Amino acid sequence: MVTYEQLTGWADPGHVTRARRDVLVGWRIPDFMKMQLVEVGIPVTPRLIERVVIQSEADPVMLTSRGPLYRLTEQSDPDAQAKRSSFGVEPETGAVYYVMPDGEACLANSSVDVWLDVLHRFGVHVTGSEVLGEPEDSEEYLSEAQEEQAFAELNHLTEELKKIDPAAFDGYAGILWPAFLDRWLY
Repeated sequence: MVTYEQLTGWADPGHVTRARRDVLVGWRIPDFMKMQLVEVGIPVTPRLIERVVIQSEADPVMLTSRGPLYRLTEQSDPDAQAKRSSFGVEPETGAVYYVMPDGEACLANSSVDVWLDVLHRFGVHVTGSEVLGEPEDSEEYLSEAQEEQAFAELNHLTEELKKIDPAAFDGYAGILWPAFLDRWLY
């Protein structure tokens, strides 16, 4: 399992938010998952998580195609005119979903602890890469060699993430990671 120290190794400590124990007390997810959110935290993650916004209500507030979820993050969607996409956790199961602005929920990971591990590996990979990191100039395009390197790195990352959570790669429709990694360069 990933630790707070591992997350802050690539994400500035100011970019890892730990949940308050009193906020999660009423959440209906397994206790060990609550402890992960309290002790490890959620990192701001390049190209994926802009803000950690852990809801304080005891009942799930995000209305989705899967039913209500507990909100974990929030991100502006420039194509949705200020609507928000978010990550949320399903009551009882603890599965984590990526929720589109229209409420469509796509499986991200099978549990909170696995999601945090995947975010960690993703963050380490992206922040340590010359071709996958945020471009300094949004008009900048990759050269053919850089594009080949990016594809190779994405394939390696995909294989690494599949080993952590095979369920998060079992198919394409309705699952976050395969679609997200496929769209990376487009």
